[in-house]
Amino acid sequence: MNDRAALDLLVAHGPLTRTRIGELTGLSKPTASQLLNRLEAAGLVRTTGRVSGRPGPNAALYEIEPTAAHVAALAVGHTGISAQVADITGTVVGTSRVEAEAGAEDVRGRTAQLVAEAVDGALAEAGLGHGDLHCAVIGTPGSLDRATGELRYAPHLPGWHSRTLLGDLAEVLGTPVVIENDVNLAALAEQDEGAAQDFDDYVLTWLDRGVGAAIVLGGTLLRGATGGAGEIGYMPLPGAPLARGGSAAWAEDDAGGGFQSQVSAVAVRALAGGAPLTEALADPAVLGIVAERLATGIAAVVAVVDPELVVLSGSVAQAGGEALRAAVHEELSGLALPRPLLRISDIDGDPILTGALRTALHQARDAVFDTSRFDAAR
Repeated sequence: MNDRAALDLLVAHGPLTRTRIGELTGLSKPTASQLLNRLEAAGLVRTTGRVSGRPGPNAALYEIEPTAAHVAALAVGHTGISAQVADITGTVVGTSRVEAEAGAEDVRGRTAQLVAEAVDGALAEAGLGHGDLHCAVIGTPGSLDRATGELRYAPHLPGWHSRTLLGDLAEVLGTPVVIENDVNLAALAEQDEGAAQDFDDYVLTWLDRGVGAAIVLGGTLLRGATGGAGEIGYMPLPGAPLARGGSAAWAEDDAGGGFQSQVSAVAVRALAGGAPLTEALADPAVLGIVAERLATGIAAVVAVVDPELVVLSGSVAQAGGEALRAAVHEELSGLALPRPLLRISDIDGDPILTGALRTALHQARDAVFDTSRFDAAR
């Protein structure tokens, strides 16, 4: 427990002296010294210079050994796969992207190979190999059904529906693989370093080419019996065509049906005659329509789960910015009795990749920072 506490402090604060680690953990100087010697021998920490400018001997600074483990994070979309490789401190050391239309016939049977190509590119940039990876986390639309192992709610990703997919991916990458819903990952990113920090009950509404939500209650993601909690793109609303459970029409038409047909990036651009999102949402008439539609859908979610916070994320939210947030908030105040806070995501970069990386790091640290395995080996 002391080892993990010290390692977590070094992750959170960066380099620290033995004295400072002792102060933060409440450990005595001899105990802190023994702890650091043990972690250094285990290859988990290293010295990184000394603190000068104070009375007495210069104190050594300790930091996490970056090469103790590496992880891969991937985000899967309609047009390709993005990958990052990071060391155990969270520093990204390699990136790669493979362009591939998810529905193309020549792509459907090459899912594992495309993932491997994306990861290989990131590993090559970092000067690493498969043997350096501890785990990989992949964010995709839809979610894995825990009972069948099959990806559901993502008909537009036909190559990802094999029941052997997890095993196939682990084989080509040479490391354990986790597949997680992309919007869930974006929500975890907001909890770690974004707009939902310090909130245990919140909803992230994803507004992009696809539309979905992640629901966090008591600090835990709500997944549902088949992983479909938060699939609000299918949600029927007045004036919207029914999605009919992910039919072929849904897969082929970006606008789809249900809530997605009203507030997706495709739907918003259509309101403005095909104009870019930022230009479309700068039109007060378009902004008003989108805000009313968004508030109607969000009100349905709020009425059921009563979150403290709703975060708007995705390209539509980023294009609309504060003007969209304010308009949705005004509309929502007349539709739902609960009054959640409403914020725009402030994650830098791709929140899905950020969430995948954070999830992979949490998993790797839980294993690598468990020094009881060294005791067991002795």
